[in-house]
Amino acid sequence: MKISIERAALLKALGHVQNVVERRNTIPILSNVLIDANENNITLVATDLDIEVSEAAIATVSAPGQVTAPAHTLYDIARKLPDGSQVNLQINSDGRLDIDAGRSHFTLPLLPSSDFPKMTADGFTHSFVLKAPELTRLIDKTKFAISTEETRYYLNGIYVHGHNEKLRAVATDGHRLALAEMDLPEGAAGLPGVIMPRKTIAEIRRLIDGSDADIAISISEAKVRFHFNSAIITSKLIDGTFPDYERVIPKGNDKELTIDNKVFANAVDRVATISAEKSRSIKVALSQDSLSLTVNNPESGNAHEDIVVDYSSEPLEIGFNAKYLLDVAGQIEGRDAVFLLDNPAAPALVKDTEDENALFVLMPLRV
Repeated sequence: MKISIERAALLKALGHVQNVVERRNTIPILSNVLIDANENNITLVATDLDIEVSEAAIATVSAPGQVTAPAHTLYDIARKLPDGSQVNLQINSDGRLDIDAGRSHFTLPLLPSSDFPKMTADGFTHSFVLKAPELTRLIDKTKFAISTEETRYYLNGIYVHGHNEKLRAVATDGHRLALAEMDLPEGAAGLPGVIMPRKTIAEIRRLIDGSDADIAISISEAKVRFHFNSAIITSKLIDGTFPDYERVIPKGNDKELTIDNKVFANAVDRVATISAEKSRSIKVALSQDSLSLTVNNPESGNAHEDIVVDYSSEPLEIGFNAKYLLDVAGQIEGRDAVFLLDNPAAPALVKDTEDENALFVLMPLRV
């Protein structure tokens, strides 16, 4: 194999694929990136056996072939080479990879490309297209509620499914729930419910950041594939049953609180400064057009702040985790957030005045 490629093109492709490679691997080949040189381009592929990311890049190919080289080392080399440099890669007589750019020369060890695991990409039953901002919105509105508790593995992702002519994304960790939906795209009718893993979500979100391009999405019972420009992410889905989340969404909460979201978030952030690190508990006391935030921490002291709000129901005291309140506040696009409450032991429903296709549920704390 012998190729020549612009440093910027190599760095971009490596940057997209090397992120899935774990820093520590018990299987050596998984530390490598597959370089497949064919005609006038190359394809770089990296995998951790659960996710496979590939990216094509234009290159001058003098001798086609396949090699696998250490992914992170190759990325670091490309990152440190001068802007505008031309990078030449070829296999030397010792069976190692020579990398030349200007006066810089590197030699890297290789592993057989035949050992590199390939993820099959067939059996997809549903395919549809989303604009990058649409997919970004579904991810950003829900990803903060993904559970990190490995024992409840079926909560370690975003549940995506069709619901009443909508494409719906849901995430929950048992303490909060986030839901976002959009009109069902063509090709997604009858879409089965699938759980997309947290790492896959993070990778596709990173790839499409700031883009306005189309994302082709294909789904089967076991895998999901995202095709974006010259990049393809193929991932296994979480093999588990997502809980009946609709039972958690309160239907009868009749105490309505409307509040300036930015004012509320800033007040919560200030008062939570002295909250206990573990529980992060904060007491919310409501009365006629008034909200009081209180934290009593025997070790750190007390904090209290009052806010003028729109509230006309009976007085109520309820506790929340301050971090969870701030997470939800961070997803509110409108000026105001609407809290629908019932009693101190019932979950709160939070809505965005500017986005009727998103809602959030917060479980209360005892304070």
